[in-house]
Amino acid sequence: MKNGCFTLLTAALFVACQQGGKTANNTATAPAAGNNTAAPAGAGARIAYVDLDSVEAHYDYFKEKKAELEKKQQAIDNELKANLRALQNEAADFQRRANNNQLTQSEGEAAQRSLGEKQQQLEAKRQNLSQQYMEQEAKFNEDLQKRLDDFLKTFNADKKYSFIFSYRAGASNILYKDDALDITAPVLEGLNKIGTENK
Repeated sequence: MKNGCFTLLTAALFVACQQGGKTANNTATAPAAGNNTAAPAGAGARIAYVDLDSVEAHYDYFKEKKAELEKKQQAIDNELKANLRALQNEAADFQRRANNNQLTQSEGEAAQRSLGEKQQQLEAKRQNLSQQYMEQEAKFNEDLQKRLDDFLKTFNADKKYSFIFSYRAGASNILYKDDALDITAPVLEGLNKIGTENK
């Protein structure tokens, strides 16, 4: 889950805006963007970055939805484990009865067929539940990407930044970062503010 959601989060935060030098005097309309210090005036292309680790830790909407998905995944795991235990117990009972000659040949063959069918049904159920979960996760990823896209369009409506990159410790193509370019705090503030207003 974590990696799946943030694959799209990374893509959403990698936003290419207009090249620098054209809109240096535009007024910011983004929430909480007034204290950004991402680039000096007249510096050409203006660059900023958002720290994905911080977004994961502090974006309330993401945390809530991630917890919901994890709860659903746990419920699926528990249900499948219970079904598997029941099937294993049934198979063990069949083996015990067979070893004690408590079954006729026809009864033994019928029991084996029944166990084989139940095993196939359990596998089909596992695949179905897994597919349903992946569809829910994909839907959340799409929703998350749309939220980020929409917010960053508003956040950067003044074209203050030519590029907004994503950054994650240990998993980024950015080899060096200047903390002065970090706009994570105002982005998080704006995202969480939107989430609060929509509740």
